[in-house]
Amino acid sequence: MNPIKVYSSIADFKKMQTALPVATAVGFVPTMGALHAGHASLIKRSRNENEITVVSIFVNPTQFNNPEDLQKYPRTWDADLKIAEQAGAQIILSPSFHEIYPDNYQYKISENNFSTKLCGAHRPGHFDGVLTVVMKLLNIVRPKNAYFGEKDYQQLTLIKQMTDAFFMQTQICPCPTQREFDGLAMSSRNIRLTPAGRTKAPLIYQALMNFSNSMEARNFLEDSGIQVEYLEEFENRRYIAAFIDGVRLIDNVAI
Repeated sequence: MNPIKVYSSIADFKKMQTALPVATAVGFVPTMGALHAGHASLIKRSRNENEITVVSIFVNPTQFNNPEDLQKYPRTWDADLKIAEQAGAQIILSPSFHEIYPDNYQYKISENNFSTKLCGAHRPGHFDGVLTVVMKLLNIVRPKNAYFGEKDYQQLTLIKQMTDAFFMQTQICPCPTQREFDGLAMSSRNIRLTPAGRTKAPLIYQALMNFSNSMEARNFLEDSGIQVEYLEEFENRRYIAAFIDGVRLIDNVAI
């Protein structure tokens, strides 16, 4: 196996692209780093379905409405490279802010319907940042397929709608939420939980699954000491955002 190649320069990345054979099937897994088994599952699927798999590692400041949350976001570069390579990625794209935003975020992508609900109602500007960076990355990488986990189902839906709206050629590939043994959705934020908080966190998934009434599920979590930001049903899916130890966790299930 050839060692994984890391590109921090978009110009160098594009130069590499021009050397690839025409019609090379490229798969893409965009991430903000702090990789875990959930990310690895996306990378493995991409490797199985494409000739080249590119993983981006870029902590995107424009999607954080809370500067403190951005500052605390875990950064685990060495471990990320190891996980990506073991899962089958051949290329890492890890540009700086100024590489991605040479305009200093003067131009952005906005959606004015679904992005205002659920997470969007509580995180102003979040999905503008998400859609903008994903549009930029897709335009840089130009993949045949891009892989997104269903844990961020609202994000997945908005990205799929964006690529359809702008007639983009990339196929958006949904991937099932990967869970820990106790049901907790895998997330980079989980490593910020205290041991007590980690013990409590699986109650989120239990509440989504075990109550037919959203209000009962919310009451169960709040009685357990979990701060619920929202717990809502929308188009045959139940969504939640909740805080444990000050860490914001999200999840969703089909209903």
